[in-house]
Amino acid sequence: MSDQSLLILYGSQTGTAQDTAQRIARQAKRRRLQVQTLSLDSYNIATLISESTVVFVCATTGQGDPPDNMRNFWKFIFRKSLPAGSLCQLDCAVLGLGDSSYPKFNFVAKKLHKRLQQLGASMLLPVGLADDQHELGSDAVIDPWLFSFWQRFYTLHPSLKALPSLKEDEALPPTFTLNFLEGDTDVTLLASSTEQTMPSSCPFPAKFLSNTRVTDVSHFQDVRLFEFDITGSKIEFSAGDVVMIRPCNAAEDVQQFCQLLKLDLESRFTLSPTENTPVPARLPQPCSVRQLVETYLDIAAVPRRSFFELLLTFATNELEREKLVEFSSTAGQDDLHAYCSRPRRTALEVLSDFPHTTAEIKVDYLLDLFPEIQPRSFSIASSLKAHPNKLQILVAVVRYKTKLYKPRRGLCSNWLASLDPEKEELYVPLWVKKGTLKFPKDQDTPVIMVGPGTGVAPFRSAVQERTAEGKTANVLFFGCRSKSKDFYFKTEWEEKIQAGHLTLFTAFSRDQEDKVYVQHRISENAELLMHLIASKNACFYIAGNAKEMPSSVRDALKGVFQQQGAVSAEAAEQMVVAMEQSGRLQSETWS
Repeated sequence: MSDQSLLILYGSQTGTAQDTAQRIARQAKRRRLQVQTLSLDSYNIATLISESTVVFVCATTGQGDPPDNMRNFWKFIFRKSLPAGSLCQLDCAVLGLGDSSYPKFNFVAKKLHKRLQQLGASMLLPVGLADDQHELGSDAVIDPWLFSFWQRFYTLHPSLKALPSLKEDEALPPTFTLNFLEGDTDVTLLASSTEQTMPSSCPFPAKFLSNTRVTDVSHFQDVRLFEFDITGSKIEFSAGDVVMIRPCNAAEDVQQFCQLLKLDLESRFTLSPTENTPVPARLPQPCSVRQLVETYLDIAAVPRRSFFELLLTFATNELEREKLVEFSSTAGQDDLHAYCSRPRRTALEVLSDFPHTTAEIKVDYLLDLFPEIQPRSFSIASSLKAHPNKLQILVAVVRYKTKLYKPRRGLCSNWLASLDPEKEELYVPLWVKKGTLKFPKDQDTPVIMVGPGTGVAPFRSAVQERTAEGKTANVLFFGCRSKSKDFYFKTEWEEKIQAGHLTLFTAFSRDQEDKVYVQHRISENAELLMHLIASKNACFYIAGNAKEMPSSVRDALKGVFQQQGAVSAEAAEQMVVAMEQSGRLQSETWS
């Protein structure tokens, strides 16, 4: 690649790293550079030795794992056979996107930065460690990091500084052109072309069998058990695995979006790239506006800063333009956070707030403005041994109030909850991935599982699977608000206890004056837990909300070791760390 070029490679799980990579690419294009942006696994890694400047943007998933679209790259880059100086021609920089509420904060970026140095690459600046937990989000780190990156880049390539840059409010060419078709399109052509453009790993359309509320109707939270039929799918899963489901936008949102942008839902188009970007495999050719908006464009998400930067290029109304300039600037991030992130304002609501600018949006820019709807992952709550050809998930329907008039809604949970399989035959496309929780194969190894709320889902799968295999040393700590309102799977647990397959400890936090949580039950049963861990080699699992619960449970486990093992706080901490390192303490948490 020439001096005037930049390669941006990303590893993204939820789309944030991809969005950041595309933002850097736009900055490069405004500086008149040739730029290529690719996911790490779609890049031919053998050519890395001949690149001049590369920016890596990497997220960290799960317990310090690389995102799915950089797994092959990850395996390759850590091959022991790679010579120490193999990347000595390369100038590069690593930007990590993470969340400091997780123990392995930005682990992938840190490890990649170190590995590239080992292979002889010249690192242009220290690794950037963006934190989602910062009050201004990732941009608090990304902005100054990018400023330093461009300074360093121009120090290495001073001649490029003379190139005139495009202004921030000047539109770059769209990534795709939408070619609208005249008249009616042959439906058979549409069906056959959909087949051709579907990726080989296409999801299985599972029949939606049931949608059951499992919390009392008087309870503030609506939690559902959804069941799907996977007969004929060849899908197999074990306890701890997750199912991936990609939701659709609500019908009223689709309608409103098309009204705001004056789009005809039934009109059809073909997509052609303006550069060498491949057409999204999930979109059929030709495609209807309805399909695009309903199943592809993420119009109900809280938009990122890049959305406002692109919106600015359409603004002609002075007031709206001023606001968009502010929201797109580094100085305006406090105001953008207050307007957008804090109240969880959706992209669709932003379009309504900027009517003059929305009226100016050209249809070709839709795929640049709105990211693709990302699949959601859910812990599987059932075992194939207990429910052959079935897959169940336990989902809290996300609805909450902010200062905005309309309640906020989680896209996937509300979409699933709105489907009624009793009224019509419905199919939900889904696929299964290996989860982070691994249960012992040994028949006699006990498992201690801590799963408050919907965190109990993977442990229901584990208890069902293990009891079917004759593994009866199962201890479960379950917590919820009230025994009468949100005690999930109560009857099932009672049957397992009766059969001698389960020991259950419950914490109903609101059923008495003093709040009781799972960590309190752990401390109360210190003797049993110490016996199981020290004498029986038990494995310990935590699943649930990532806020305070996992660290409180970890602290309670340390307390067990201190009390029962008569050791210091430091020694107890080391015992917990040793369990983590050997895989005897595992967590699956989400924020």
